[in-house]
Amino acid sequence: MKIFLDTANLEEIKEAASWGILDGVTTNPSLIAKEKRDFKELIQEICAIVDGDVSAEVISTDFDGMVKEARELARLADNIVVKIPLIKDGLKAVKFLKSEGIRTNVTLCFSPTQAILAAKAGAYYISPFIGRLDDISSDGMNLVKQIVQIYKNYNFETKVLVASVRHPMHVVEAGLIGADVVTMPFKVLEQMIKHPLTDIGLERFLEDWRKAQLELEKKFEKVK
Repeated sequence: MKIFLDTANLEEIKEAASWGILDGVTTNPSLIAKEKRDFKELIQEICAIVDGDVSAEVISTDFDGMVKEARELARLADNIVVKIPLIKDGLKAVKFLKSEGIRTNVTLCFSPTQAILAAKAGAYYISPFIGRLDDISSDGMNLVKQIVQIYKNYNFETKVLVASVRHPMHVVEAGLIGADVVTMPFKVLEQMIKHPLTDIGLERFLEDWRKAQLELEKKFEKVK
């Protein structure tokens, strides 16, 4: 399973990349706006840091506008994947862009029927938004399970990229189901590292080491 960071913050991306576990980044207009930077310059900087796919989203909602923006985005870097909303013109754009060799990440997926259409149109990634489904008392992970099973049944090449991740258990469940990618905020990535028994164990090891060193120092003092 690949781990992507859902952010446009360069410091977060650099930190995650330094751990040696970052496989890619997803962005969206909201995340870009938070950084108050020139859109294209920021995307290019992210692409230079990340050794993997970087999703950048179109703003247009009509076919011609999406295709125009997608071409511009694809020219920014070789590792760009263009995010396209799951609407009628979006599906048309996905099909057309695939014929031009431009990879797409179909976003805002909330049903297995939408995921089927995206795969048939030629999406490189499908992004089911699990947290937002959980917010309305639906089962986000069940959607992922359905998509993974359907894609497996028919050998669809589209990769399942689990989005709107809220906590580490979403990551675990996605891995158990067999999702290809999970994208998450930096805070969730940090939470994945933490476990109270790790902290307690490390503290005990260090304390035992300090005691052992003190004992050795006392013995050396007696010898002197």
